[in-house]
Amino acid sequence: MELPNEIKDLKLLVSVLLKRIDDLESEIVTLRSENVKLREENSALQSRLKQNSKNSHKPPSSDGLSKKPGLPKAAAKKTGGQKGHTGTTLRMVEQPDEVVVHHAISCPCCNKKFSGADVTSIIQKRQVFDIPKPRMEVIEHQLGMITCCGQTLYGTFPEKVSQPVQYGSRIKSLSVLLNNDYKLPLQKIEQLMRDLWGCSFNESTVVNTNAGMYDSLQVVEQEIRANILATKLAHFDETGMRVSKKLHWFHAASTDMFTHLFVHSHRGKAALESEDSLLKDYTHRAVHDCWATYFNFANCTHALCGAHLLRELTNLVENGSEWASKMHQFILRLYKQTRHGIIDEPEREPWLKEFEQICRLADGQEPQPIQKGRGKPKNTKGRNLLNRLTSHRDAWLSFAFVPDVPFTNNQAERDIRHLKIKQKVATNFQTFKGAQHYARIQSFSSTLRKHSMNVFQNFIKILDGEKISFQVG
Repeated sequence: MELPNEIKDLKLLVSVLLKRIDDLESEIVTLRSENVKLREENSALQSRLKQNSKNSHKPPSSDGLSKKPGLPKAAAKKTGGQKGHTGTTLRMVEQPDEVVVHHAISCPCCNKKFSGADVTSIIQKRQVFDIPKPRMEVIEHQLGMITCCGQTLYGTFPEKVSQPVQYGSRIKSLSVLLNNDYKLPLQKIEQLMRDLWGCSFNESTVVNTNAGMYDSLQVVEQEIRANILATKLAHFDETGMRVSKKLHWFHAASTDMFTHLFVHSHRGKAALESEDSLLKDYTHRAVHDCWATYFNFANCTHALCGAHLLRELTNLVENGSEWASKMHQFILRLYKQTRHGIIDEPEREPWLKEFEQICRLADGQEPQPIQKGRGKPKNTKGRNLLNRLTSHRDAWLSFAFVPDVPFTNNQAERDIRHLKIKQKVATNFQTFKGAQHYARIQSFSSTLRKHSMNVFQNFIKILDGEKISFQVG
């Protein structure tokens, strides 16, 4: 700083310099504070940039070509069909729908013309499998009149034939299948029907058919709910999607044989305590991803998804956490150990001691909660995870100590993943009713597939008024 010429007095000079020093020290404090804040923001942004399906809740599809298996796999197998695999190769049928005989046209010596009657034997066969030519089948129902004993008697139309002209259950079932199970938009279904059969199967017909299927499946849904509630282990998950331009949540409860979905405007307590929810009535072991709201339900025993834990630990490891690295290795070792069966009670103590030891290490390494303004002090991601590990130790480790408890919550995630496909294709649901229709129909089709039952044929049965029941055990 250049001093003015008029400053001659030494005391005044010292006073000016001291003030300048105070200003610089104050500026240094401010810059240091801003530097700390910028470092935190930069660290947070870097962490976001490094997020993938291995260290966050991002889906594997976001990894692009770099995605790898989430869990270690067994020894690599050769490509192609494996030993003992039956395969689904085309095989010749005994009774083809049509036979075409190819024979010589004429004799090269006498020029005699040949016909099929001249063929004495077949020396080789080849079969071509194809779909039949698209053709709309029209069945006319006529009301007959009979006169007997001086009376005029009339027949009655079938209950399902209620209009002078209408579509049948097969084409309606196809529209439901395409719209719900195959996620085809309404406009595309109308276009496909026109391309194949030249009919004007418009969008409103698809919507009305979905509504009819929804009503007809009420009893079936009750059967699905009852079976899930009776199963000793069930998986739960939820995912968001826009309905009527607002965020709603689809909740899934599923087993290896049944799927139940419902849609609600809330994700948390209001949804899970609603009439549609199964969790509030479930009394067995519930597998989920450690979302805090699930623990409000003490009527069931909880088991937690190990894949979610590994992702969170990976994120901390990439940011230099020593304890997270040890916990990650511990969980993987425990997971590999359980491939040979659960760990018996006499052998659990060393594993539990190691778990507690890593948690104590984490407690010493993770910073204590930081008070920033009003409200509850803020924990680091590491301390939040540590708190969940210690609070729900038995739920985290149940896959290793409890029979038939899986390591992951993949069952529920697979049963709800179709909504992300629906979202990519159609982006949202226009109405809440439409979302409800989709949830119930998709629950039914998913359950049918788990029972190896033909979805299309059973859709037809439902629209024809037949009863569908699932054989368990």
